[in-house]
Amino acid sequence: MDTLNRRSFLKTSVLLSAAFVSGGCARSRAAGSSTRVPRRPNIVFIMADDMGYGDPGCFNPHSKTPTPAIDRLAREGVRFTDAHAPGAWCVPSRYGLLTGRYPFRTTLDVTHSIIENGRMTIASLLKQNGYHTACIGKWHLGLEGEAEKLDFSKPMRGGPIDHGFDYFFGMHASLDIPPYYYIENDRCVAAPAEHIQASSSPNVTPVQGAFWREGGIAPGFKHEDVLPLFTEKVTGFIREHRAQQGNAPFFVYFALAAPHTPWLPTGSFKGMSGCGDYGDFVAQVDSAVETVLKTLEELELEENTLVIFTSDNGPVWFAADVARYGHRSTGLLRGMKSDSYEGGHRMPFVARWPNIIPQGSVSNELICFTDMLATFAAIVGTELPQNAGEDSYNVLPAMLGEPCEGGIREALVAHLSIRQGDWKLIFGDGEGNLSRRYGGGEPRNPRQIPGELFNLAEDIGETTNLYESNPEIVAHLSKLMDKYREEGRSVAR
Repeated sequence: MDTLNRRSFLKTSVLLSAAFVSGGCARSRAAGSSTRVPRRPNIVFIMADDMGYGDPGCFNPHSKTPTPAIDRLAREGVRFTDAHAPGAWCVPSRYGLLTGRYPFRTTLDVTHSIIENGRMTIASLLKQNGYHTACIGKWHLGLEGEAEKLDFSKPMRGGPIDHGFDYFFGMHASLDIPPYYYIENDRCVAAPAEHIQASSSPNVTPVQGAFWREGGIAPGFKHEDVLPLFTEKVTGFIREHRAQQGNAPFFVYFALAAPHTPWLPTGSFKGMSGCGDYGDFVAQVDSAVETVLKTLEELELEENTLVIFTSDNGPVWFAADVARYGHRSTGLLRGMKSDSYEGGHRMPFVARWPNIIPQGSVSNELICFTDMLATFAAIVGTELPQNAGEDSYNVLPAMLGEPCEGGIREALVAHLSIRQGDWKLIFGDGEGNLSRRYGGGEPRNPRQIPGELFNLAEDIGETTNLYESNPEIVAHLSKLMDKYREEGRSVAR
């Protein structure tokens, strides 16, 4: 091991060890330490679908996708530069967010309900603490009976209503996966009794543009109507809650189905960006965020509402798209959706809570979607049970700008990789199926090497594989990963 790399490795190990010995933030589960945090604020968690780290202007000053609402959230709150999805595609990211558990701990089979019966979710936690909870948008965590042909006349089990949400309006999966229909609570709104042909766009890969697969579709269902309708349902829920329950707290999980394919910007959004339909669709997503923010202001809910915006995984944006439009959807990061490289799972993440989160602040703290369960528990002042949130750390101190010596997390597991401090180990080849199939060219790791190791402090673009020159670090991170698997948790008991 060379001297510079050894020094970085030892520094990381010492800091982490010190944090655990001192009982510091590294193993924090529930807070209550900050006296300036009011209990039970409203919470709006907005998750875009397939938006890159470099799309919002607040993360990439050279972005060609206009995002004034997201940028405003960053100005009025905190911007996290090292926030991660636990997976690099839709399903694992959503499982990790809702359960506080790394997705490798379960079977990601969407022909069944993926979340185990009785498992605590961010929704059930908040519901137990007096919140009115809603999931609006894309579910994509399976329903019971999807392996067979669903009976659309009967209640649908295993969805949001069975996992802590009082209200649900949305779709079973992505907007390019048939059948195409809406679900309200646990009932199909209109059965997908008709058929629609597949759609695609010229001059892009088969999985970009106005892409969707053929299959069943409900009468009157139009793909381009989904984003406006979901936005309307979110604002409608907030308005109805305010009218009927006054100042009682609510939680909305706004699971957008955009800018995931099909890219279908409408009206004035067409031509708004400098990078085609994708950029225009990102602009329309930002407008949906603005609509939610304006609703909170109009109803005088802004001051007592924590708003979080992020994306579930990286974009479908290839080198050819960068060359064509001059827009880097993942900024300086390598990779995209389905990759283990940073562009696949490092996400834009901003949080605003007026008078609580310092305005215009920036946090370099390493955080993960799985941390929301412990963080929300801290916000409402409760402890998580031992059988919940096995990989969830309380990151409220980072939101508040409070110092946390040694860092909050011991390490991060994200899509076939483990990260501790500056060091990231990828098990196998970091390129996922989309890059390999549609990206062109040969992978930079020709697979003779068992994995890839990067020092992100020196090589954020993951260009130089240090696997063979640093066997001690590879062994250390591999052992830590084995420990997490064997113990069934990464958070200390």
